[in-house]
Amino acid sequence: MRLSVLIPVYNENRYIKRVVEAVLRQDVRGIRSKEIVIVDDGSNDGSSDLLRDLAKQFPQQIVLISHGKNLGKGEAIRSAAKKMTGDICIIQDADFEYDPKDYSAVLDPIIAGRADCVFGSRFSELHSKKVLYHWHYVGNRLLTTLSNMFTNLKLTDISASYKAFRCEILKDIPIRSADFSFEAEVISKVARRKCRVYEVSVNYSGRTYAEGKKNHWISGAKTAGVILKYGFINDSHHSQ
Repeated sequence: MRLSVLIPVYNENRYIKRVVEAVLRQDVRGIRSKEIVIVDDGSNDGSSDLLRDLAKQFPQQIVLISHGKNLGKGEAIRSAAKKMTGDICIIQDADFEYDPKDYSAVLDPIIAGRADCVFGSRFSELHSKKVLYHWHYVGNRLLTTLSNMFTNLKLTDISASYKAFRCEILKDIPIRSADFSFEAEVISKVARRKCRVYEVSVNYSGRTYAEGKKNHWISGAKTAGVILKYGFINDSHHSQ
């Protein structure tokens, strides 16, 4: 199987080189080849120069897409999905909140043929985690419960970055949300499609706002709106 790693990047010059190197080093049983599809989403902190250098250094492994301005994580994933050529894809944030060492755990249910989609969870039987914001946790639990009410999936963490799919599924899902709320949208749509969904525990080392965290309370409000919208509207196939 071929793995496509989709990395949306916006102003991550402190982390992106180490993240890409870690992804390149990571081996997964059952994966014969790997590509990294990076979307520079309008960075203005020097990340663009770093990404161009990495693409030149690893031309066989890295596909670089550039947005002229910042469009949002959902738009970046939509651009990446159009270019990916793998059998399986995984979304990787451009920082070290999530560690590529978890790839084997996340991808195994798809490689084994048991799942169509796998979602990581920061709250399911974690061995260790960095302790951060209480109200972020409360907000996430509320959004996860709201999502589960509409999808009838028993997920514990809809906002965790690690989400893996058979590529044909993600390519056929119309992503309408430009920002972080695309995560709730895609969960709603795989549920509509009756996909086989697994959830696995992943390690998480969250950042503070001082360290570059970008997700704010307004993202939660938008996510709630997306959950309600696609709870009532079936928009799970491009052909619809």
